[in-house]
Amino acid sequence: MAVGQGAVRDLAEAMPGGGGGLVPVHVAIIMDGNGRWAAARGLPRIAGHRAGAQAVRRVVEAAITHKVGWLTLYAFSSENWRRPAAEIVDLTGLLRHYLRSEVAELSAQGVRMHFIGDRARFDADIQNELARAERVTAANSRLNLVIALSYGARAEIAAAARHAAEAALAGTLDPAELTEDKFASLLTTAGTPDPDLIVRTSGEQRLSNFLLWQGAYAELVFLDVFWPDFGEAHFAGALAEFARRERRFGARPG
Repeated sequence: MAVGQGAVRDLAEAMPGGGGGLVPVHVAIIMDGNGRWAAARGLPRIAGHRAGAQAVRRVVEAAITHKVGWLTLYAFSSENWRRPAAEIVDLTGLLRHYLRSEVAELSAQGVRMHFIGDRARFDADIQNELARAERVTAANSRLNLVIALSYGARAEIAAAARHAAEAALAGTLDPAELTEDKFASLLTTAGTPDPDLIVRTSGEQRLSNFLLWQGAYAELVFLDVFWPDFGEAHFAGALAEFARRERRFGARPG
């Protein structure tokens, strides 16, 4: 279901106390539309990415306000490495700046950071910054912020299957005992609850290789807003839409 901006405002206003009702434990967001936001304003794409970084700050604050325990942001997909080299330089430079300038503030807000994806593809200094961010924020518990970088769900599932096959060949895993829970423990999200709600901005209505295993029963909300314009009202509206859904996990209605 795609939700327009007017509907977002109506849903947000309908939330009792500005955030009542059923609140998802884990919200995941596909942050889409930076480039189109910039193009619509005659700006270079990097301007859209910079504005998108401001939206990240807003959504973290909104998640804390609405007492969401887990927030996963799809920041950089494995397919994004195919973009023009100049844009990759801009994106990785922005990531480097964000890690160096924002981690202390996030930690002060009680945010615990974790990164999933193939971080080995980034330069060594960025890998070090990722590890530092995880280390500095490890004791925090107000919000668990998971950022997907160089992430692709198919690659993640294939890697878990390889680990299971290697364990079976080594005799440390009986294939007959490979349950869904055991397989999930081999994914990069092990220890993270499955997302209850997946939101995508920009009006596109697809998952784009994001949390395909984990999102099997997630509620999906697609918003007609470019990511740089995303704010607390959009987040609250998505939560309100989630609260209206009846989650049956494949069972018949009661």
